[in-house]
Amino acid sequence: MQRIASNLMRVGVIAGLAIGLSACGVNSIPTKEEAVKAKWGDVENQYQRRSDLIPNLVESVKGAAAQESKVLREVTEARASANKITLTPEQLRDPAAVEAYGAAQARLGAALVPLRQLQEAYPDLKTNENFLSLQSQIEGTENRISVARRDYNEAVQSYNTEIRTFPSMVAAKVIYGSQPIAPFKATSANAETAPAVKF
Repeated sequence: MQRIASNLMRVGVIAGLAIGLSACGVNSIPTKEEAVKAKWGDVENQYQRRSDLIPNLVESVKGAAAQESKVLREVTEARASANKITLTPEQLRDPAAVEAYGAAQARLGAALVPLRQLQEAYPDLKTNENFLSLQSQIEGTENRISVARRDYNEAVQSYNTEIRTFPSMVAAKVIYGSQPIAPFKATSANAETAPAVKF
């Protein structure tokens, strides 16, 4: 009888430990960290999509708006600059690295504004289906980038909240040594205002 009670007590202790460990974030912390990495991959994917589209847009615009070569050169330079900066999953914990990445991408986004305005300045571009298609793709890509950044920041918020709240913070500190991950932030104080473009 005493042996049965002892075995039941062991089973109870093991079950209690398993429940306690599952409740303290042992599984949720790595799950949320991987979600952050996946969302960051989505952000990079959308920036890469934009980067791949720009050369086609530039070539399309060159023929009809040769006199705007300065704008086209700035776009090409901004694209090259943005492509030089990459982030590894480990660098997501460094706010300065995330900010530098965001700044390069913001410069590229700002350089695209004059290209969009070329359509208004040159009516013959309005009839060019290739230009309209590429312009539409660029706008769609900008929207996808915005959504990807929002999703990334939501995943970061969920992860950072998880590692700072009890009982998950115990597993975060003791088992994983988890550190907060930097969210994607606007790089300019006036980021919500579209840049003014003058030809």
